[in-house]
Amino acid sequence: MNLNKEIKSISVGELSNRINSGGKISIIDVRESFEWEICRIEGTKNIPMSRLIESIEKIPKQESAVIMCHHGVRSLNVIHYLETKGFHRLINLEGGIDAWAIEIDPSMNRY
Repeated sequence: MNLNKEIKSISVGELSNRINSGGKISIIDVRESFEWEICRIEGTKNIPMSRLIESIEKIPKQESAVIMCHHGVRSLNVIHYLETKGFHRLINLEGGIDAWAIEIDPSMNRY
């Protein structure tokens, strides 16, 4: 596994623009279910990091998917892991849901 390979990333502003322009984009939130209940981006699929191995088939392999978490660290770890399993079209959400709450949706609950 090459950890030096640059991971593709997207800012919350870029993601918001893609969502608002109607572009089809898969967003996988790897936070735990109790975190997802606190706040979430509309249309995301919750696949907790702790359940990743048993849920791997739910992650698209042939199309791009944005992987997100609370601050962007767990999602990077998940991307590194998934790359060892043949996933190569994954994009990390910079700053995670917390950056989204600060920059895009200030009404969103933060924790």
